[in-house]
Amino acid sequence: MIRTLFLDAGGVLVTPNWQRISDTLAACGVAVGADALEAADPLARRDVDLDAVNHDSDHQRGWVYVSLMLRYAGVSRSPATDAALAELKAYHATWNLWECIPEGVPEALDDLRRLGLKLVVVSNANGRLRFLLDRIGLSTHLDVVLDSSEEGVEKPDPRFFEIAMTRSGAVASTTMHVGDLYTVDVRGARAAGLRPMLLDPKDLYAGFDCDRVRSLRELAGRLAAENG
Repeated sequence: MIRTLFLDAGGVLVTPNWQRISDTLAACGVAVGADALEAADPLARRDVDLDAVNHDSDHQRGWVYVSLMLRYAGVSRSPATDAALAELKAYHATWNLWECIPEGVPEALDDLRRLGLKLVVVSNANGRLRFLLDRIGLSTHLDVVLDSSEEGVEKPDPRFFEIAMTRSGAVASTTMHVGDLYTVDVRGARAAGLRPMLLDPKDLYAGFDCDRVRSLRELAGRLAAENG
C-alpha cells in the first residue's frame, strides 16, 4: 500500500509560462505562438531525457530543453532568440518561469490527500521552488517541499530521495515517486528503492519498462483502487 507520494514539480505540478515565453520572444522580434511552444514541449523534454548523459545536471538539461523546444516550434537560434533567452533566464532566477498549473492538478492533489497520502515534492530546481509554490497557491496542497539547490544533491542521485524520506518520515517500500523524466525520475526512484511512476500524457514512452499514467487524476483513481 502506498502511503507517501513523492512528486516532481516541473512537468508534473507546474509547466513553463508559454505566453510569457512567446511575449518575450516577440519583444525581441521572434514570432512564435504560445500554443506552438506548448505543443513542442513534450518532444523537447523526451529528447533531453533520453540524451541525459550529455547534460547531466538539471541546469544543463533546462536550457538544452528550451533550445530544443524552440526548434520543434520552428524557431531557429539567432541573436534575437539568445536575447530573449537571456531575459527569460533572468526572470527564472528571480520568479521561476515554471509558474503555470496544468488543469486539474489542484483537484488531483486534493483527491490524493483524501486517500490519506502524504504529498512530498522532490524536485530538481533552482532554489526558488518553495517561493514559486507559495506564489501560485500550490503549497497548501502539499506537505513537504524539497528543492535540489537547497539540499545540494539532485535526482537521479538516490541520496536526494533518502533525504526526502528522512524529512517526511516516509518508508521506501510504501513510497511512490511520480516524475516526467525516465532517466532522472524512474531510474533515480528505483535506485533509492521506491516505486516509480512516469507521467506520460502524450504516450511517448510506450514500451519502456515502467508504469505510466497520463495525469495525476488517473493516478489518484489507480491508487484508490490499489489501496482499497
